Amino acid sequence: MAKLLMLTILGLIVIAPARAQVTVDVGKITCNQYLGFKVADPRDIAIWLSGYYHGKSNDMILEPQTLRQNADTLKNACFQPGNGDLPVIQVIEKTLLNKK
Repeated sequence: MAKLLMLTILGLIVIAPARAQVTVDVGKITCNQYLGFKVADPRDIAIWLSGYYHGKSNDMILEPQTLRQNADTLKNACFQPGNGDLPVIQVIEKTLLNKK
């Protein structure tokens, strides 16, 4: 009985505390926040954005090379003067979506 109690207590101590759920409005992420890792890793944001735009266009094909190119294009566009305070979504619409 003592062993069971000890294992139960140990198990409760070892269990990591639950993380608070965080909600991010991706439409408000600026280029400065994107480039500065202020919200999340830029690669993670780029992957999410890719999924978002692919979903909007009902495109179910993932091309890893294109994903990398688009992430690089976005990063370069965010570095352009005047784009730092713009939302990433707006920069995408100006650069990547106007190409097609």
